[in-house]
Amino acid sequence: MTERPVALITGSSRGIGAACARIFAAQGYGVCINFLRDDWAAARVAEEVRAHNVPCATVQADVASESDVLRLFDTVDKEFGALTVLINNAGILLHQMRLKDMDAERINRILSVNVTSCFLCSREAVKRMSTAQGGSGGSIVNVSSVAARLGAPGEYTDYAASKGAIDTFTRGLAQEVAAEGIRVNAVRPGIIDTEIHADGGEPGRVKRLASAIPLGRGGQAEEVARSIFFLASDQSSYTTGAIIDVTGGR
Repeated sequence: MTERPVALITGSSRGIGAACARIFAAQGYGVCINFLRDDWAAARVAEEVRAHNVPCATVQADVASESDVLRLFDTVDKEFGALTVLINNAGILLHQMRLKDMDAERINRILSVNVTSCFLCSREAVKRMSTAQGGSGGSIVNVSSVAARLGAPGEYTDYAASKGAIDTFTRGLAQEVAAEGIRVNAVRPGIIDTEIHADGGEPGRVKRLASAIPLGRGGQAEEVARSIFFLASDQSSYTTGAIIDVTGGR
């Protein structure tokens, strides 16, 4: 166990989550890397984290599953002790589709992975961080999406709706736990150059949409991770219930 700050980052074997793991490690945080399937990718990120001489653990867990979430947090308790920061980053999108073609299985999967996971992980973090329950406070940062504002018509209205739920949850939970030493904020990434676009069936989506972005390019995962670190750290000690757009002006 260690008294250094500790960050649990869900979905951190790739993309924005992996960039967060690297940034938090560079700032001296112990890091718990959560992943769903790709243990090789998680191990690679863990190697980068340990290069900063900080504690690191990798935990396979489906954060949409309550039993897996309980096991994940039990592991954090045993490996690290007190939890300082939770980054709710895990999320999915599925193949681009109009609403008329979506079935309940797809919709429920999106909501389970993108919304239920955030509620479950935040619940367990609050239990550990809350000063009303013997904790020392902490910070939760949720990863939303600019799709919550734009709606993603013709492509991902289900994903956009799930991220709208995260925006609302962020504001509500921030007020609910503010007096218990816990800050809750969110970032809304725009078009970021990560593997998630391939999951939706269009690996070249960033290039296609670049001209619609005022800054003229897609963002990098590290650019989002820096905003996440700001919100998680004491640099934003008077900020809670905020949502920062990292969208290139979109």
